[in-house]
Amino acid sequence: MAESETGQERTEEATAKRKQESRDKGEVVRSKELTTLVMMLVSGAGFVFLGSGLIKDLMQVLRAHLSIERAQIFDLDSYPHLLLETLQFSIFAVMPLFILLVVVAIVAPMVLGGWTFSMKPLQPEFKKMDPIKGLGRVFSLKGLMELAKALAKFLLVGAVAYFLLKNNVEGFLSMGNEGLEQGISRLGEELMWMFILLSSALFFVVLVDTPFQIWDHNRKQKMTLQEVKDERKETDGNPEVKSKIRQTQQEISQRRMMEEVPKADVVITNPTHFAVALRYDQSNMSAPVVVALGADEVAGHIRRIAMANDVPLLSAPPLARSLYYHCELNAEIPAGLFLAVAQVLAYVYQLRQYEFNGGIAPEFDADDAPIPDDLKRDSES
Repeated sequence: MAESETGQERTEEATAKRKQESRDKGEVVRSKELTTLVMMLVSGAGFVFLGSGLIKDLMQVLRAHLSIERAQIFDLDSYPHLLLETLQFSIFAVMPLFILLVVVAIVAPMVLGGWTFSMKPLQPEFKKMDPIKGLGRVFSLKGLMELAKALAKFLLVGAVAYFLLKNNVEGFLSMGNEGLEQGISRLGEELMWMFILLSSALFFVVLVDTPFQIWDHNRKQKMTLQEVKDERKETDGNPEVKSKIRQTQQEISQRRMMEEVPKADVVITNPTHFAVALRYDQSNMSAPVVVALGADEVAGHIRRIAMANDVPLLSAPPLARSLYYHCELNAEIPAGLFLAVAQVLAYVYQLRQYEFNGGIAPEFDADDAPIPDDLKRDSES
């Protein structure tokens, strides 16, 4: 099991953030054997399609530029021009194959791990110069894998080369009896197919190396439980900080709510569990609005502010429960409670008239408040 520098086991799969950070550092899945195999096979295919033309062009170069007349041998000034002309024709002859190889060299590494560009691998890291850690890398699992691959390539390629040479030695010797052009053409064809077969021998190495590189890359990317927790804190925020922020927001919201209680027309209570403060302005509002509501300690605070500011308190438990559970702060009351609240407000207005002018004291029966069945709450919890 892989371990981190702190000694903790890396048991958790890498998160998307960790994977992206690895790509930014240039750490992607790479198999040198797969890249080599792709390059060699494509190169061999290029020889198949371009080889005959390449050989003809090179034969033409040999015929045209290396057939020197006697007079030219003693003309030393013509040598640079002849050499330059020979190089020019040779470069144009191999240019298509060269372009193909360049394209393959760029594209082949992208077969596994995709494209990535990063300058971080080029930055010097002094810890990589530590000889003890260097020996550790040599005798690590990956170091042993590299040794095994080197031996496998030597044995496979050597065995295939021995088999091909043994079965084609007579053909190679017989080429000496053929004409120059025919012999070179046949030699090129034989070498081309031998190259493809030798390249194919690496397929067995790739078959083992590619899954190993994927597994080793995923193993190195694994995280400890603490790393996952730390990343979650960075991404989602520290739970303690978030809790503190929520608490502060609630305090600010509650403080603003309490500032609205003195402006209320009435506070309807349970009488101790719930308190809902209502305000209604006939000229600006289409329905009464809840300016404050709360339970238990908050309800007690609302009641105290209301009493301190001479806001009427009305004990109506059924209506208080319905308002608390079905209303939102700074929102109009539900349509189903219009009639019940209208009776409460009418009672409050009559009570104010009585206190100012005297007369017959108004009465209000909280149990008779018309509350629809779907808005009733029988319990206080």
